[in-house]
Amino acid sequence: MTKRTSPMTKSAAARIQAASAKQIEGKVEKDSHAARAQRAAANPAKK
Repeated sequence: MTKRTSPMTKSAAARIQAASAKQIEGKVEKDSHAARAQRAAANPAKK
Protein backbone atom coordinates (compact mmCIF):
# COMPACT_ATOMS: atom_id res chain seq x y z
CA MET A 1 0.00 0.00 0.00
CA THR A 2 1.29 3.44 -0.90
CA LYS A 3 1.34 6.09 1.80
CA ARG A 4 -0.40 9.18 0.49
CA THR A 5 0.18 12.45 2.26
CA SER A 6 -1.06 15.94 1.73
CA PRO A 7 0.36 19.09 3.26
CA MET A 8 -1.24 20.50 6.40
CA THR A 9 -3.08 23.68 5.52
CA LYS A 10 -3.47 26.62 7.86
CA SER A 11 -7.25 26.29 7.79
CA ALA A 12 -7.09 22.59 8.66
CA ALA A 13 -4.72 23.32 11.54
CA ALA A 14 -7.06 26.05 12.78
CA ARG A 15 -10.00 23.62 12.76
CA ILE A 16 -8.00 21.06 14.74
CA GLN A 17 -6.90 23.68 17.27
CA ALA A 18 -10.41 25.10 17.67
CA ALA A 19 -11.89 21.66 18.29
CA SER A 20 -9.17 20.85 20.79
CA ALA A 21 -9.57 24.17 22.62
CA LYS A 22 -13.33 23.66 22.95
CA GLN A 23 -12.75 20.35 24.69
CA ILE A 24 -10.23 21.64 27.23
CA GLU A 25 -11.51 25.10 28.19
CA GLY A 26 -9.55 27.05 25.60
CA LYS A 27 -6.11 25.80 26.55
CA VAL A 28 -3.95 23.93 24.05
CA GLU A 29 -0.87 22.17 25.37
CA LYS A 30 2.33 22.83 23.45
CA ASP A 31 2.95 19.12 22.76
CA SER A 32 -0.64 18.36 21.69
CA HIS A 33 -1.87 17.22 18.29
CA ALA A 34 -3.32 20.70 17.68
CA ALA A 35 0.02 22.37 18.37
CA ARG A 36 1.85 19.96 16.06
CA ALA A 37 -0.71 20.68 13.34
CA GLN A 38 -0.10 24.42 13.70
CA ARG A 39 3.67 23.91 13.45
CA ALA A 40 3.27 21.72 10.38
CA ALA A 41 1.10 24.34 8.68
CA ALA A 42 3.53 27.13 9.56
CA ASN A 43 6.62 25.20 8.40
CA PRO A 44 5.85 23.25 5.23
CA ALA A 45 8.01 20.19 4.59
CA LYS A 46 10.94 20.59 2.26
CA LYS A 47 11.46 18.11 -0.56
